[in-house]
Amino acid sequence: MKSDTPSGELRITENADGVTFSVHVQPRASKNGICGIQGDAIKLRLTSPPVEGEANRLCTEYLAKLLKVPKSAVTIIAGDKSRHKTIRVSGATAQAVHNLLP
Repeated sequence: MKSDTPSGELRITENADGVTFSVHVQPRASKNGICGIQGDAIKLRLTSPPVEGEANRLCTEYLAKLLKVPKSAVTIIAGDKSRHKTIRVSGATAQAVHNLLP
């Protein structure tokens, strides 16, 4: 179920397989963490640099840890070379993603 949300509200699509949502990654942060919503995406700070897929790897591992799912359940489906990424998480719910927000 996908709904049109105004800017500043997280957009999450949930189906039988899991959820899809957007993240805005800030690499080279002092610590890993979710710091709110930017546009319609979760703003995610990561300590790794954006080279050789390090930030992408940390992004999927960190989200898997927070959502308590296996690393293999988290996939970047768009934005592999961008700060704006679309994430699919198998076995998670929209409520679980909302619960990540501070």
